[in-house]
Amino acid sequence: MASSSASSIKPPLPSALTPSSSSPSKSSAFCLVNTASFNKLKLISLSRSHAQRSFLVSNVLKTADASSASTTKDLESSFSSSVGTNPTILVSEKLGEAGLRVLREFGHVECAYDLSPEELCLKIASCDALIVRSGTKVTRQVFEAGKGRLKVVGRAGVGIDNVDLQAATEFGCLVVNAPTANTIAAAEHGIALLTAMARNVAQSDASMKAGKWQRSKYVGVSMVGKTLAIMGFGKVGSEVARRAKGLGMHVVAHDPYAPADRARAIGVDLVSFDEAISNSDFISLHMPLTSSTDKIFNDDTFAKMKKGVRIINVARGGVIDEDALVRALDSGIVAQAALDVFTEEPPSKDSKLVQHENVTVTPHLGASTKEAQEGVAIEIAEAVIGALNGEVSATAVNAPMVAPEVLSELAPYVVLAEKLGRLAVQLVSGGSGVKTVKVTYRSARDPEDLDTRLLRAMITKGIIEPISNSYINLVNADFTAKQKGLRISEERIVVDSSPELPVDSIQVQISNVDSKFASAVKENGEISIEGRVKFGIPHLTCVGSLGTDVSLEGNLILCRQQDQPGMIGKVGNILAEHNVNVSFMSVGRTSRRKQAIMAIGVDEEPNKEALNKIGSVPAIEEFVFLKL
Repeated sequence: MASSSASSIKPPLPSALTPSSSSPSKSSAFCLVNTASFNKLKLISLSRSHAQRSFLVSNVLKTADASSASTTKDLESSFSSSVGTNPTILVSEKLGEAGLRVLREFGHVECAYDLSPEELCLKIASCDALIVRSGTKVTRQVFEAGKGRLKVVGRAGVGIDNVDLQAATEFGCLVVNAPTANTIAAAEHGIALLTAMARNVAQSDASMKAGKWQRSKYVGVSMVGKTLAIMGFGKVGSEVARRAKGLGMHVVAHDPYAPADRARAIGVDLVSFDEAISNSDFISLHMPLTSSTDKIFNDDTFAKMKKGVRIINVARGGVIDEDALVRALDSGIVAQAALDVFTEEPPSKDSKLVQHENVTVTPHLGASTKEAQEGVAIEIAEAVIGALNGEVSATAVNAPMVAPEVLSELAPYVVLAEKLGRLAVQLVSGGSGVKTVKVTYRSARDPEDLDTRLLRAMITKGIIEPISNSYINLVNADFTAKQKGLRISEERIVVDSSPELPVDSIQVQISNVDSKFASAVKENGEISIEGRVKFGIPHLTCVGSLGTDVSLEGNLILCRQQDQPGMIGKVGNILAEHNVNVSFMSVGRTSRRKQAIMAIGVDEEPNKEALNKIGSVPAIEEFVFLKL
């Protein structure tokens, strides 16, 4: 591989990743992982009484710079230039006042309810975040209208079927929900419908208010000893199961993703879909609405059920074919149904299902308790603010789900990963462009115990962002890489080092490209750099086959030279003459008085004259300036 002229200061852009001439400015303050520094790790743990918030604590990872005041100012300036001093948050459906107070302390909040799709698209162009419930459809057109400014959509609740996740991912918009705050409320409502249906509470109440006394007509059925099938054994489904067990019911569940040990701990048997619906007296639905669950309860499935079965739905109306349910009720296959959700909300006034005498209905009240409403409002407000602040949320639904403890452990390696990607692409000298990247993780841990999704995303960010107008974050890293034809493979090698450290080193290799710094090319013809974390700080430890040891801070000058006295002084004097401050120097060599590589950290970017002087030093064979 041939290297370019040593005096070249601006690397040509690989043709596969060429920026537009109108490339917008990008703000690292909006990155899901703020890679300016991970030296300060903030784990937010919010605890409230159960009466205030009936949901689990969501830990998030916040990154902040603790290395220098100037970097902090840069971040603040960057944030202000993108979203202003007060980011705008549009709330398109009613949200609890407690959540609105949290949002107003952070930025400008605009509450605009009952917007038409056209009105929403007009408003979203000037908004940084959008908070919805189930009524607002966040379509591809909404993300397109956001023009890159919309950075987070918050769903105040669990289901996200009203948000186009594919479009959100393509536009780099994080989607977060509030999956825990209304769990208990929804479970309680499911049990309320179960018991009310079994004992004809709603019908007998209406009868008495009509002046009738019909004891014999409203004889109910007992629940004790009966089998209840939970269809969807997530948070709400498992809570319904706990309460049903307390009523003396035998509980089975179907959920292809539910862990068997969690079901066993509650005393629930996991069974197949057909077994669940064919052997149960009651069926309670708690599954999301997806392409695979849309109208999953239809004529065929109703035909497999035990005659006289009773159905409860507090999940999503679309999972039931409502016309088929009416037919099943009329035929007696389904004795009763209790429904809180409908395919169309609100349903039509003349709906045969709503008007059926064997159906108990409520107007989507699953999460409608005062405690749950306030909890959801606070939970989604905090998730949205966290995303705008550069935090990685545990409730993100279109980004790799990384546990808080893993985020905490990987924090400094995330910085290392992005900087290695950023360095590697600057070593490329045009040609056919970057197409193939291999990342090798060396660790004492078993490969299955090392979650590298976050690291891969940040390497992708480091490679693409400096030479493209694409905004890259944890949400769209893999998608953007695929769109640009960039293939990133991973290898994990077990080494004999401390198992307490998640990663011993990270190596990034780029294949089939020319290099502007020939020393970065290994014997196999690939550009190769390697780094590791030392005392919480990312370090560059190898360039090509030459070892070095420099912290990845500021900017970097790499020089390949003859190993002889006075080299540090010569280069240092040139930089001093041009008022460039040196933060560190490190020299690695193959052997004494042979070849060496000098790494120089500088606070400022040297001008062309300074770089030309460095290149003219006789003993320097090649050099490159790299921005970190």
